[in-house]
Amino acid sequence: MTGRARAPRSAALLALVSAGAVTALSGCAGEDPDAGTNGVGKLSATKIEKKARSAAEDAEAVRVDGSVVSKGQTYRLKMRLKKSGGVGEVSAEGGSTFELLRTDRDLYLKAGTDFWAQQEGGKKPGKGDVAAARKLKGKYVKVPRTDPAYKQLSVFTDMSTLLDGLLAMEGKRQTGERGEVDGTRTIRVTAGEGRGGTLDVSLKGDPYPLRLQRPGGAGTVRLTDWNDGFALHAPKKEQTVDYGKRISPEQTG
Repeated sequence: MTGRARAPRSAALLALVSAGAVTALSGCAGEDPDAGTNGVGKLSATKIEKKARSAAEDAEAVRVDGSVVSKGQTYRLKMRLKKSGGVGEVSAEGGSTFELLRTDRDLYLKAGTDFWAQQEGGKKPGKGDVAAARKLKGKYVKVPRTDPAYKQLSVFTDMSTLLDGLLAMEGKRQTGERGEVDGTRTIRVTAGEGRGGTLDVSLKGDPYPLRLQRPGGAGTVRLTDWNDGFALHAPKKEQTVDYGKRISPEQTG
């Protein structure tokens, strides 16, 4: 009798555990992946991209860090940008590294001796060129607005223009995988099945674009510190020097 009494209890326990497991599995299957998010993950790829662009356009500041390929040249960008200008470093692959600072319409360039020594039409710098270049090392040179280099360089410090170019994608948009960028949950938008670029959009707070892969493998860029303000001032007089001639656009991209 004792043995027969245990069987129903075991069966009842097994049934209870099984029911609990089914309930748990049902709960997992019914979880809302957009719970606790800004809700853009429920939208179409086109609408997600539109909201990301709108958020970027409305932002007052951003940090740009990554590589960009332009006209066959690869640049490494480390820039902080806001509506009134920008500051940071640009490195040309296999070439020079230079710093840029723009406040309103005034653009300044700071570079090392090698950069300035090579500004004589691309010819091999002589001793005189090197000596003159040493005087410019560590100094800010104001780029004349009439110089072709001004337009080429100021793009790196223009938040609106740079973001507009970086966020461009090509091809049919599709919603991609969910993931994370620096700990922030994201939803991905792909263009041309990924060949036309990808865009990872924040699912937390404003739907800012956080990471982008440009079409055709033309670089990967992270966009962080959205709306984080920072000080931006023109360099002091003692930090600037007059170069006295046009800056060669061949050297600056």
